[in-house]
Amino acid sequence: MMPTQRPTAAERPATVAELVDLVRARALGPAPGVLTVATAFSTVYGTKHAGRSHGYHNEILSLRVGSVVGSCGLEGPQRRDLSGVLDDCVGASVGDLLDHPVPAVRIAALDAYLMHVHPHPRAAGASGRPVIVDGPSSLAKSQRRARAVVDLLPAGKVGTVLVVGVVNSLLAQLRRRGLSYIACDNAGGTTEWGENIVTSTTAVTDEYDAMLVTGMTLVNGSFDALLQDAGRRGIPLVMFAQSGSAVLPWFLGERAVTAVSAEPYPFFSLDGNPSTLFHYRNGDRR
Repeated sequence: MMPTQRPTAAERPATVAELVDLVRARALGPAPGVLTVATAFSTVYGTKHAGRSHGYHNEILSLRVGSVVGSCGLEGPQRRDLSGVLDDCVGASVGDLLDHPVPAVRIAALDAYLMHVHPHPRAAGASGRPVIVDGPSSLAKSQRRARAVVDLLPAGKVGTVLVVGVVNSLLAQLRRRGLSYIACDNAGGTTEWGENIVTSTTAVTDEYDAMLVTGMTLVNGSFDALLQDAGRRGIPLVMFAQSGSAVLPWFLGERAVTAVSAEPYPFFSLDGNPSTLFHYRNGDRR
């Protein structure tokens, strides 16, 4: 890791583009043009936990810079043959990849840069708390991860949660706590309990007083609007991030992201051993 300056309150971005501008201006560390991607790889996997009727399929792009790996998932039409994209990335500078036409490349490059200069558990100059999740099965591990993520919502102050990025273990945990939720995911479909999933937050008409949002919103371009919505409403915004795990702690603040469950590669579902998440809360940043 290279020595870097600590971020100040004035350097807290309001949008992803502002964060990229700070990186380009060398406000957070060295010029991105001097850092090179040594390895680029994709991870494609499907999961269906025993006893569950629904499964899922994920495709992840990962870039190694120094000793760290930055990652971003691809969704819907962005899923593609990545062989040409990997060739673009290997040996390229982070600075060049921040301009790549594929959004997942841009986010993975940003994630790798920020993880390199401000690695977990000190992302964004905050004091993250390592959280170990394990279990004798993939389902048990998923359930323990879900408990840890939902714990980041303020207890006793939330009634209905807008969940953007449907993970059935998270929904199950909300149900156990007696919390209502609105399920939203670009993929649509139904939840494990047969509830319809809204495909866009613009179609949500019911009221909610908290948000639980996936890091995939960084790559589909919806994160900025959700951040503004949470700030306007003055409600908790909790992020669970495999994509951009080192990016989202930069948005912690008043009327902004209230907590982040950051999960760097390799993700919990890819490893039968214990996995480490890093939990950040508003107030952890100096």
